[in-house]
Amino acid sequence: MVKVSLKGDVREFESGTTVAEIAKSIGAGLYKAACAGKLNGKVVDLRTPVTEDCELQILTFDDAEGKKAYWHTTSHIMAQAVKHLFPDAGFAIGPAIENGFYYDFDLPRTLTPEDMKAIEEEMKKIIKADLPLERFELSPEDACALMEKEHQKYKLELIREHAGKGEKISFYRQGDYVDLCAGPHLMSTGRVKAVKLTNCTGAYWRADAKNKMLQRVYGISFPKASELEAYLNMIEEAKKRDHRKLGRELDLFDIYEEGPGFPFFLPKGMVLRNQLEQFWREEHIKRGYQEIRTPMILSEELWHRSGHWDHYKDNMYTTKIDNADFAIKPMNCPGGMLVYKRKMHSYRDLPERLAELGLVHRHELSGALHGLMRVRCFTQDDAHIFMTPDQIESEILGVMSLIDSFYKVFGFDYSLELSTRPEDSMGTDEQWEMATNALIHALKANGKPYEINEGDGAFYGPKIDFHLRDSLGRTWQCGTIQLDFQMPERFDLTYTGEDGEKHRPVMVHRVVFGSIERFIAILTEHYAGAFPMWLAPVQVKVLPISDVTRDYAQKITDQLEAAGIRVEIDTRNEKIGYKIREAQLQKIPYMLVVGEKEQQNGTVSVRGRKAGDLGSMTLEAFLKKAKEEIDTKAAD
Repeated sequence: MVKVSLKGDVREFESGTTVAEIAKSIGAGLYKAACAGKLNGKVVDLRTPVTEDCELQILTFDDAEGKKAYWHTTSHIMAQAVKHLFPDAGFAIGPAIENGFYYDFDLPRTLTPEDMKAIEEEMKKIIKADLPLERFELSPEDACALMEKEHQKYKLELIREHAGKGEKISFYRQGDYVDLCAGPHLMSTGRVKAVKLTNCTGAYWRADAKNKMLQRVYGISFPKASELEAYLNMIEEAKKRDHRKLGRELDLFDIYEEGPGFPFFLPKGMVLRNQLEQFWREEHIKRGYQEIRTPMILSEELWHRSGHWDHYKDNMYTTKIDNADFAIKPMNCPGGMLVYKRKMHSYRDLPERLAELGLVHRHELSGALHGLMRVRCFTQDDAHIFMTPDQIESEILGVMSLIDSFYKVFGFDYSLELSTRPEDSMGTDEQWEMATNALIHALKANGKPYEINEGDGAFYGPKIDFHLRDSLGRTWQCGTIQLDFQMPERFDLTYTGEDGEKHRPVMVHRVVFGSIERFIAILTEHYAGAFPMWLAPVQVKVLPISDVTRDYAQKITDQLEAAGIRVEIDTRNEKIGYKIREAQLQKIPYMLVVGEKEQQNGTVSVRGRKAGDLGSMTLEAFLKKAKEEIDTKAAD
């Protein structure tokens, strides 16, 4: 017998009982919803036998790992459907991704919209057939023989890469379809309920342009049809909110073919950007940060010293100046090291908080570029905090408080994630353990729940990531806190301790927005372009009804400008209804309609972007209302 702890409830089972059977013993509903298991912290297939005492969690679609198993199974269903429709298809890889799944196919012709519909219909037949998924293992030799028989050259390439290890290769079978796969998977195809194929694009095998272009088909699936419908509605809403579309329509920003990946900010976009930066500066000054600016181009030697050259050179732009090698900075931190090192420091000087809105350049593949979300130059709202070891927890808690206060202003909820040591890292085991434990202590002291993302830390230290949730429920990784014991050592940074001896400071890298450009893209989609009053490029539009009231309208406009309100006047010879619709399309928070009645009474007729007609009021009353919204950074 083995003892299995299920959320603290310990039960006994025969050794060899599978995860699926344990789920079934708890309840038919849980068995039906089960997607995978987590055995002693490791995600496993439902078919996995339990042979020793353990902790077990049954993962459903509500769990992130459960979703992956659900979507991974759906990718196999899609592959089987493609095999039925295109018997000679070549199969590459078909993983679960953040939202759904994809599979890369080598097909005799380009897929059409009609093909996509046919694949989807065939998938529904496979789901209805409720085919069991069976896992089996083969030796590398037998695995190669099976894939040669199936004429699957991409699978053969993957198998041969692992053949030298001598380990058995796992496969999954469902009906007439067999796929090379590590799992985990659902018990049968019938467990998938609602499915939709969403897109088809080109993708090079192994993301290498030297290889053949394959066809990547994307899809999504859910346990309930209502969940799929809600997701598809969200996607349609997201299309309307696409920051690239709104950036052009609202004349905020754009990217031109003359500069792929290099964004242009237009006058109204600069107003928005400057408001964000002003807010950023004000809040950092309150918290004891000093602002610096470091050069965009620095010697190649500096990047070797920092460690970026060994870990990041493929993403860096380089140049020669006076026959010497230089690099355009992809990150701000080495410049921050030089600023710290410019003078001697005492423990009394620490912590020292140096903040920088630094423009960085990174070489991204053209296929990865996406509006302001993924660009080749962007401004990071960096800060580097230098401290003594005993200040680590309080400084990290201070940064967490700062980031929390920022996100509340924009109405964002967020979740926390601790990323631990990656394979490609610098430093000793002792340093990494100390750094990781320091972040864990701070997270526990902060009191908010957090997830652990194993192996996804920076090459120089572990990090805490902030994943904010927008108005559509989408998540974005923006803020981050990275603890670094490496760079202070590489740059030989010191401070004089209370004992009069030299000591090495600890350093924190952190961002709040992440990238100004990307944060503006997120805000644009979060607000659907209807920015709150304090951020809106144009806060008020004055709309005279006729030429008779134009002078009065201009007087109102001048008074608003004098009060610091960003205002425009529409003096075109158009009907007032047309002017109002135009202002609404430009998502301007307030419209002040001025007719003869308002002129006689010395008032304005106020229309809100969402509230509609707010009635007549004096300009003083409106200004008081507007100022309060701006000063409190109120949501719309």
